Amino acid sequence: MNGAYIEVPAGGRTWRLHRPADLEALWNTMGTDEFGDDERLPYWVELWPASLGLAALLQENAAAIQGKCCLDLGCGLGLTALVGASHGARVLGMDYEPPALHYAAMNARENSISGVAWVAGDWRYPPVVQHGFDVLWGGDIMYEARFVGPVFRFLEHALAPGGWAWVAEPGRNIFPAFQQALAHGGWQAGRVAKHTVPAMHGKGSVGVDLWRISRK
Repeated sequence: MNGAYIEVPAGGRTWRLHRPADLEALWNTMGTDEFGDDERLPYWVELWPASLGLAALLQENAAAIQGKCCLDLGCGLGLTALVGASHGARVLGMDYEPPALHYAAMNARENSISGVAWVAGDWRYPPVVQHGFDVLWGGDIMYEARFVGPVFRFLEHALAPGGWAWVAEPGRNIFPAFQQALAHGGWQAGRVAKHTVPAMHGKGSVGVDLWRISRK
């Protein structure tokens, strides 16, 4: 399949992002046996609106992440990892799908961003050091009920004492269950911003809530 690229204004500059195709085109080339038990759909090929909202938040909080050890959870094509690195963060981009990391690394080279590391990983089995990150962020990572427990446990594992996470959330019905799990586990989540960003494929706009999550 021929590759393609999109140009995305976000986080203070325009980014050129390579990808193999859009989701619909890639989906049409896949057989059902490729999805597996975990339903490994190629969501990573799209740039979801939450990523744009998260990129804006990272730009607005550049001073807070400069020099910090940061983790992009579900980095996909790499946009928010690259935005964070462009503002001085030391970033590890993690994704479940190795092909996503191939394109994320390609996009780092294309946009002259160095110093970002990439790792394939499942948040159920963290491939990162315990309490090793000052800041963690993720865009639209809470879209199925089965993710609530694993993501909560991953936060507990990965974040250093005094660290926090930013989650960009486009209003999915499952997010309140995640908030309840956080509260029961001794964490707190507060909305720190709301951004209106372009919807996918130029179809209107979408409101994205930005949440800051930390231990109580």
